Amino acid sequence: MNDDLIHLAKNRRDVFKVLGGAAALGAVMMADAGFDPAMAQALKPAGKPMKAAFSNAGLQASWCAQGKTAAEAWGKLMNVEITWFDGELAATKQRAAIDNMATQKWDFVAIQTFGIGTLTDPIQKMIDAGTPVIAMDTLVAPPGTIAIHTFIAPDNVMMGSSVTSQLMAAIKGEGNVVMTQGALGHSGAQGRAKGFKAIVAGFPNVKVINEEPADWDVTKVARIWDSILTQNDKIAGAFFHNDDMALAAYNVMKAKGRTDIVIAGVDAMPPAVQAVLDGTMLGTVRNPSCRIHGWAVAAGVAAVQGGEKAGKDVPNYILADGPVITKETAPGHLWLQKNFLI
Repeated sequence: MNDDLIHLAKNRRDVFKVLGGAAALGAVMMADAGFDPAMAQALKPAGKPMKAAFSNAGLQASWCAQGKTAAEAWGKLMNVEITWFDGELAATKQRAAIDNMATQKWDFVAIQTFGIGTLTDPIQKMIDAGTPVIAMDTLVAPPGTIAIHTFIAPDNVMMGSSVTSQLMAAIKGEGNVVMTQGALGHSGAQGRAKGFKAIVAGFPNVKVINEEPADWDVTKVARIWDSILTQNDKIAGAFFHNDDMALAAYNVMKAKGRTDIVIAGVDAMPPAVQAVLDGTMLGTVRNPSCRIHGWAVAAGVAAVQGGEKAGKDVPNYILADGPVITKETAPGHLWLQKNFLI
């Protein structure tokens, strides 16, 4: 059965259709086994065209750019026209964009904020107007302060700790290490730092020599790492809050002949997956951009068309999980990304 399904999936649209057919068959099989087939409810496209507004931290970041492409692909499948408001990797610029968004009428909205609490007023304005607002990847405000529809995000502490565990094993638990952080106001960055620190705490022979934030900006990373390498002759390893920053730092290391530093990151974007395959990077873990952005489309359609209510029909938090990438799993993982499935 699985081979037949794979052969039928000739393009991305077919992949979604085939998966939908497999889900329907699965519902029948579960019913025969005594399960409630309603639990296998299929996602349905909007009966009439919907208009949605999306924003993420900044399209300069490859994770955000992939998320936009994924959201638009899911939008076409689900009859949703998506208008994008770029955060431009700056809290003030994203605030201006969302203030503009809040002046217009949308069926639903999905937002990844650059920093917690920076967009509360315009988001509250849209909620007060009856627009379902879905938070993606990072908290839009402290929990309990704003009535969002749902929050779709990975386990950032797990991602930080799993990659850091790999890093500690590779450097044999000793030496100078660096953590290059994302935006400090981003709850995802906060979770990754927490995971990193929890693991490093178990290695007394490891010294963290730098934790500067680079705000996901590869230009800032280059400046920070030029200084770090100039000031420190010995660095065993480095953990980066995303892969764009890891690869930008590697370019600086390479220019200075310091490629002995073991590096690891988060997001598992295709260039980083290739870097794991060729040995440039030790490892990365997937922050599933396609799932987060695609599921936001599905949640918005279900809210508007299906009448799903926050906290009742949809949970307050939906875990969007992703795997640690290994050389064995990398090829399959790249295929899933290509088809906006993870």
